[in-house]
Amino acid sequence: MNNAAYKKLDYSMALVSTSDGGKNFGCIINSLHQVTSSRPPKFTLSLNNDSATCAAFKKTRVAAVTLLASDAEERIVNEFGYKSGRTIDKFAAFPFETDTNTCPFLRKGMLSRLSLRITETVAIGSYTLFICDLLDAELFQDGDCLTVKAFEDRGKAVPPAAPVYRELSADAGWKCTVCGYVRLDEDIPDDYICPICRAPRSKFVKRSEA
Repeated sequence: MNNAAYKKLDYSMALVSTSDGGKNFGCIINSLHQVTSSRPPKFTLSLNNDSATCAAFKKTRVAAVTLLASDAEERIVNEFGYKSGRTIDKFAAFPFETDTNTCPFLRKGMLSRLSLRITETVAIGSYTLFICDLLDAELFQDGDCLTVKAFEDRGKAVPPAAPVYRELSADAGWKCTVCGYVRLDEDIPDDYICPICRAPRSKFVKRSEA
């Protein structure tokens, strides 16, 4: 099987966020799709089961999803794509608003907002597929959405916790043996901590030796 066949697909990048127990959660996804034109329209998205956002979304059953604009600052992806909501408040570094379901969302750097409610969930290996009704929608600005290909064209790697993650090569970088995060560097410092699961440097192995 030639995996390059489906790697021709491109994906919009978005920020999914919710609030649970007085704490805000959010992460970058590239799995948002409209699947019906019924009323209300239905959307699907998937999240890694290891993410704090996934756990919170399952509890609250509501979330705000904002589409990143093509010129969105990279620090949005850095903050929400590579850091763990279990250890920091990702929204602390940004001005944010809340929708009618108290879900936080960013306006700056975003094209639009969708407010969603879960109707069904489907377990898919280490991911959960969420089937959602659209509750509300708001357009912030005109323009194009930031896609996986456009982000990679900046010379950046898509966050490995995102449902679709294109690796540079089969043996590039170092892999966390706890959560699978890949750091694309020749070497990593002794005090390095995994940005996804907080595992120590000792849990990383060179992918060429794995």
